[in-house]
Amino acid sequence: MIWAYVLKLVILLPLVCGLLIACLWAWRKLEARLPGQQGDKLLQVRETMMISPGTRLAVIEFEGRRLLVSVARGNVALIDKADR
Repeated sequence: MIWAYVLKLVILLPLVCGLLIACLWAWRKLEARLPGQQGDKLLQVRETMMISPGTRLAVIEFEGRRLLVSVARGNVALIDKADR
């Protein structure tokens, strides 16, 4: 009876620890891709807003400028630009 417990412990403990390490590694790799975490990139999407089911407005910051663009299924159009 005790040997079955020890055998399960020897097998499952490294498995659980390995899964924990894999999850932490994946979180660190994918954290930069989360919407609010863009880091020090040259191009940053500041905000987006859904206008209709196929169209979205986005505020993009690039080299000190803020660009308002319309993003649709087939195209991207610049609407307005402003210096910061």
